[in-house]
Amino acid sequence: MPENVGKVYLIGAGPGDPKLLTLRAVECLQKADVVLFDGLANPRMLIHVRSDCEKVCVGKHGQSRVWTQSEIDDEMVKFAKQGRIVARLKGGDPAVFARTAEELDRLVREGIPFEVVPGITAALAASSYAGIPITHRDWASAVAFVTAQTQAIDGGSEAEEPLDWDALARFPGTLVFYMGVTTASRWSSRLIEAGKSPQTPTALIRKCSLPDQEIVHCQLGEVADRLVPASAFRPPVITIVGNVTTLGPTLDWFSKRPLFGTSILLTRPIEQTDRWRTTLEELGAEVLFQPVIEITKLRNNDDRNTDDRYTNESIRWLERIEEFDWILFSSRHGVEHFIERLWETGRDLRQLGRARLAAVGPSTAEALEAYHLRCDRVPVAHFGAEGLADLLASDVAGKRCLLIRGDRGLATLEERLTAAGAIVTNGVVYQNVDVPLADDKILLRMESESIDFITVTSGSIAKSLVRLFGDRLHKSRLLSISPAVTEILHQAGHEVFAEITDIQSNSPEFWIRTLRGGPFASFEPG
Repeated sequence: MPENVGKVYLIGAGPGDPKLLTLRAVECLQKADVVLFDGLANPRMLIHVRSDCEKVCVGKHGQSRVWTQSEIDDEMVKFAKQGRIVARLKGGDPAVFARTAEELDRLVREGIPFEVVPGITAALAASSYAGIPITHRDWASAVAFVTAQTQAIDGGSEAEEPLDWDALARFPGTLVFYMGVTTASRWSSRLIEAGKSPQTPTALIRKCSLPDQEIVHCQLGEVADRLVPASAFRPPVITIVGNVTTLGPTLDWFSKRPLFGTSILLTRPIEQTDRWRTTLEELGAEVLFQPVIEITKLRNNDDRNTDDRYTNESIRWLERIEEFDWILFSSRHGVEHFIERLWETGRDLRQLGRARLAAVGPSTAEALEAYHLRCDRVPVAHFGAEGLADLLASDVAGKRCLLIRGDRGLATLEERLTAAGAIVTNGVVYQNVDVPLADDKILLRMESESIDFITVTSGSIAKSLVRLFGDRLHKSRLLSISPAVTEILHQAGHEVFAEITDIQSNSPEFWIRTLRGGPFASFEPG
């Protein structure tokens, strides 16, 4: 074995939901130098790889050329022989109809170390996500996994699979067919010809575990009509044949979640969306991402104020940090970049001295708590600049206030505090950079009116959103974070469906009431 040979991890990506990736799979992705992923592996799983990891898509049906098995094998071997760690990310479980044996055989012949990391296969996922227990003490004590499609060689014509149809027709349990969309007429008719009743209950599950999962309940004799042409119910689809499928409508929990079928686009930087994403996804919503601004360090890593509006400020505010009576934080990003600037300039929390701390809302206060800093003032009802200004109005006269902020945004807080007699210094610690282009898939979704709601969580995001999407925004309902943001959207000619606050966004009941209940109950998602 060459001294510099790498290692290959064959990783099961599960049925689609990126949260179903195993802990071991995440560990392997984090150490990978190269990841080869197929079309059934959710691209969101790539968030676990390092920024310098090389990502290679080996094809997605209908969207890009699908690599042959030999090409994939060659690529794995090439990278491993370069001494690199290779993650081969495969949909479902590597041991179930994934041609893993061929890949392992090649690795063994080449003397390349490997590890196989199991994943959740589609049949088991369907059991949980479609409410269909594939085993049942009365109806099914056995399960058969069947591939409905085989090929003689890569790129060759389809070959007759070595299946005993008579045995399958007599099988005393549940039959689960993989990859059966394009061959539905053939395999369903063969099963019926072998003696399986055409009235056998059957379920077709598409995109199992994903927010747009679809389930069709029918009989075996109707499968061909439901799946042909394939464009009517596109892969990935798994077919379950047996009496257990009759339990689906009763035991299905996934599609009965209150926001199932509702899509919502989050537009602030991804690192800020985890809490909202978790709440919305648990309620069944399809959560999409299109950050319209990026948060970056100041140019040249300079701790000076860089926006022209602040050229009259005392630009070396960090050098006199201990002089301030109040330090005010306008966002979570402000907290994180402020702490980073302290550290990078040889300072730490001791430099805050006697300063009192205030934040515009609970999320920003939580960010401070992560550094063991407790806020002296946080608005409890009306969050944002206006709420904090009202809260501090009687405390800041003659006081030196440092406002930690980005290089954009409304001057509301500065103006209100100055009017209350405060001496305000702007401490700009990060930049907002417009995202130049929207994701093509998001644009298509907007054009087809299949994004129900769009969140708008700051003034700079509102302006960038209008710049990026223009009149397309009229095809979705806008959710604003504050009256100030609502006003910016109104000035740009856009209506706001509802306003939310930071604390409301933590409440599942709020989201349900706002998006599906109360006066909006008649709204049906697209």
